[in-house]
Amino acid sequence: MTALQGRVVVAREHFVVDVALEVAAGETVAVMGPSGAGKSTLLQALAGLVPLGGGEISVDGRVVDRVSSPRVQVAPMHRGIVLLGQDARLFPHLSVRENVAFGPRSAGVAARVARASADEWVARVGLPGAGDRMPHELSGGESQRVAVARALAASPKAVLLDEPLVALDPDTAAGIRRMLREQLDGVTTVAVTHDAADAIALADRLLVIEAGRVTQSGPVRDVLGEPASDFVASIGGVNRLVGVADGGDWVAGEVRLASADAASRALAAVDGAPLAAVFRPGDVRLVGGERAGADAWAVTVTDLEQTLSGVRVRTGVGVVDVPLADAGGLAVGGTVRVRIDPGTVRFVAVD
Repeated sequence: MTALQGRVVVAREHFVVDVALEVAAGETVAVMGPSGAGKSTLLQALAGLVPLGGGEISVDGRVVDRVSSPRVQVAPMHRGIVLLGQDARLFPHLSVRENVAFGPRSAGVAARVARASADEWVARVGLPGAGDRMPHELSGGESQRVAVARALAASPKAVLLDEPLVALDPDTAAGIRRMLREQLDGVTTVAVTHDAADAIALADRLLVIEAGRVTQSGPVRDVLGEPASDFVASIGGVNRLVGVADGGDWVAGEVRLASADAASRALAAVDGAPLAAVFRPGDVRLVGGERAGADAWAVTVTDLEQTLSGVRVRTGVGVVDVPLADAGGLAVGGTVRVRIDPGTVRFVAVD
């Protein structure tokens, strides 16, 4: 059953956001895209905070927003949708318990019942006994936990997450991510994130938006593993180089790559077919001297970036992760030779 469905059309300054979305009951869909691609606009339109320029939104089969006649525009508080962002936005004058009880009480639930339920929700998100605390006494991570409890205590039909972990330190974010995975199980959710770890941990499917349009969608690992754009390749941590099939290999200029993957070889069987070669930076090896054979190619170093484990070498043909011990002598503008094992290369069709 589809719980959240619609087509969102909203004019932005430089482009029009035009996104079709279907989320099954209990499903979590992650949304990723470059900054300014329209992700937050999508969520705000679903929540009723940004007016539609076109399209229609329905929740559990009930139309809550429609531009065409007969016009429908249900107020945000009556859509059954809650939006959680980077700022928890707790009511500063209310205790944790009263913040969480606010939604049920507004819906007519008796104060005693709502407060008892609030204490249960506060415990469920990892803050047992915190009901009497005030928002100013909470850390950023604790505030986000309370915000999740407040949202879910209202029994929403759908939850929208707009990068709720982006302002948290890594350890705190990891804890909140685990809590979200547990508490959102079975809750219809759309989660905007910039972190592939969030998408993998929380979502069933991934929707990629670039310049207001969906450029790729599907199961999270499938999308990240077969990137259809440079942006998806970057968040998936892989190189994506566009070339053509030639003699069963991938070719671009003087660079020729082979793949040991059967599906990749099948794609490369049609000479001239556009292909993208996908491989991880850590699978590329620097070679030189006697080891630099015909299967190695020369690249120019365009940038050097220190990493925790070594140096990331950016070149005109992909990115190479080099252990610190092998990074001596590398310089921007210099030329190095590289090689990659065919067993670590896959080919992806290019539209």
